[in-house]
Amino acid sequence: MLKKLFGKKEKPSEEVIYAPLNGKVVELETVPDPTFSQKMMGDGVAIEPTDGKVVSPVNGKVIQFFHTKHAVGIESESGLEILIHVGLETVGMGGEGFEGHVKEGDKVKVGDPLITVDLDLVKEKAASTITPVIITNADALENVEKKYSAGASNETEIMTTKVKV
Repeated sequence: MLKKLFGKKEKPSEEVIYAPLNGKVVELETVPDPTFSQKMMGDGVAIEPTDGKVVSPVNGKVIQFFHTKHAVGIESESGLEILIHVGLETVGMGGEGFEGHVKEGDKVKVGDPLITVDLDLVKEKAASTITPVIITNADALENVEKKYSAGASNETEIMTTKVKV
């Protein structure tokens, strides 16, 4: 009742996460890095990208943007924390081939540009282009439904979540 009176915005209890990259959505367990495949950082999916345009998968706020521009963390409107980690062992590239379009604290909407990456350079200098999309605060989830697709685009739903209220 007080929230209604004073206009405090309630967080949604369900959230759709869209593909941040065009490509093939695969099971996280198939990522050739145990940190991701064994879900040490959280649950999610991975994308084998077909281009280097990384966009926001949710409406929210950028809470972390690595100085090497290979990964970005977003807090969604429902409070989920989503990590997009472009490629494997890309931190060693020191930002080469990555262009950031956001900074920490920026508000983002689904489809807003986050990072542009030169995938050919990543193929040459890093272990893989596969991009894990992880919910790092999985304890906030009641459940998550993952959706796999051979040809995901930025409008493709890759996860539907129910958040604990």
